[in-house]
Amino acid sequence: MAMAATVKVVLGSIAFAIFWVLAVFPAVPFLPVGRTAGALLGAMLMVIFGVITPEQAYAAIDLPILGLLFGTMVVSVYLERADMFKYLGKLLSWKSQGAKDLLCRICLVSAISSALFTNDTSCVVLTEFVLKIARQHNLPPQPFLLALASSANIGSSATPIGNPQNLVIAVQSKISFGQFLLGIFPAMLVGVILNAVILLGMYWKLLSVEKDVEDVPVEVIAEEDVTSHRFSPATMSHLTSLNSQEWDSTLESLNVHSSLKLNLDSGYVETPRNQLSLSENEIQRASNLGVESTRNSNASKDVLSADISSQRREESVPSRRVFRSTPNGISATPNVPGDAFSFHSSDDNELGKRWKRLLWKTCVYLVTIGMLISLLMGLNMSWTAITAALALVVLDFKDARPSLEKVSYSLLIFFCGMFITVDGFNKTGIPSAIWDFMEPYARIDHASGVAVLSIVILVLSNLASNVPTVLLLGARVAASAAAISSADEKKAWLILAWVSTVAGNLSLLGSAANLIVCEQARRSSFGYTLSFLSHLKFGFPSTLIVTAIGLLLIRG
Repeated sequence: MAMAATVKVVLGSIAFAIFWVLAVFPAVPFLPVGRTAGALLGAMLMVIFGVITPEQAYAAIDLPILGLLFGTMVVSVYLERADMFKYLGKLLSWKSQGAKDLLCRICLVSAISSALFTNDTSCVVLTEFVLKIARQHNLPPQPFLLALASSANIGSSATPIGNPQNLVIAVQSKISFGQFLLGIFPAMLVGVILNAVILLGMYWKLLSVEKDVEDVPVEVIAEEDVTSHRFSPATMSHLTSLNSQEWDSTLESLNVHSSLKLNLDSGYVETPRNQLSLSENEIQRASNLGVESTRNSNASKDVLSADISSQRREESVPSRRVFRSTPNGISATPNVPGDAFSFHSSDDNELGKRWKRLLWKTCVYLVTIGMLISLLMGLNMSWTAITAALALVVLDFKDARPSLEKVSYSLLIFFCGMFITVDGFNKTGIPSAIWDFMEPYARIDHASGVAVLSIVILVLSNLASNVPTVLLLGARVAASAAAISSADEKKAWLILAWVSTVAGNLSLLGSAANLIVCEQARRSSFGYTLSFLSHLKFGFPSTLIVTAIGLLLIRG
């Protein structure tokens, strides 16, 4: 492609430079508007500067990619609601054999979940799990956070739905889901293993130190973490009902029973803090009332005897106290024969809700499996993901707004702006001129060409981010490989997917997954900071080794 007019080249370069600065440094002091606004600003400048026309800008937006991205995000939201990530979190700590075993599990779980649910989603949900488990075992969190982020990036390379750049490659290359998986899966599997070995080698001594373990059950930690990371926060309170034996052991005397009856008649309301037993003040007050009642008169003794006899008659009926919700909290009602029906009715309703919940979760998993099977069969990826998303919305049978609000629409808008900006920069002719100079040295029909191409992709992915790199190089790399053979064209796309994804492990700024883990750890209750240098010390050798070995296993 020939170079455009000098004015267009200069103005287009300025627009792209503004987009690049705001995409890589979203909080830059002179314009802290963020990545999404930066992408829209770059797109607007391309049109205002006359680099592209408004019609060309609209045509640059790739709707199939946006549809696939939207569908996978909706499916991830419903999988989160169906407790999929809770089970993944429990898998991390199930029968753990120590720090090294835990690190290997994190690498494996992170890679698998990222391949199926995108790397960003996995990092958002699993970071708090990793921090809490590390604290429970009194272990340093750094190796486990690095394992989570790096394995998420490597694992996401295996499928078109693992990360945004793979979505772009799958749509533009027309490579089916199954072919994509078969082409990169061996490299991904070996890469995850190598990544874990490198982590173990770097932190072997640190992970070998025996430390005291906190007395906190692992299952409880995982349960709490899932609740704190639900996409739609829980809005219903969870009540703990008491059985008759617990109340009978508390109400050992009739005096306490009588005083409780007085409290209930006077509007006494229990709160969740004292629903297991009465406070000492109430018990003391009850006993005083009981003593006073026995000293009043013979008439009161007769009443007391009547109460005793009525209580004995009621002992033949299971004595369960019924709890009801009130505007002020939870109130306990006296045990009368009619309340037994209310209690059993409440039990039946609760059981029915549990079965409905289990049935709904099963349907969510089946729809997700159906989506993956459809993708493997080669159906249109974008419409398959959208169909699965809408099926989950219908099966939920309630207002979908709370779930749809969890979709990252800012990411979709970012992609729209980025498509326009990159297309405008391509029309300046600068990327084509650079590629024309490099192409003779980056042909994939010999090892040196693959090495040169990989280095270019790796550097650009860390300088300009991986998705813009794929948009800039994808068509050119594929066209160069297609001149050799169709198999080489497919292999070129897969090399681009592999290197641009693993390149995210090089530095802390190389991947959104890295930044998510870093930010989640910093904002958590543990307040741990993963520094740029600590990540670079591990990321640099790991990225080079994993990328090089993986290139040998890419199947065209």
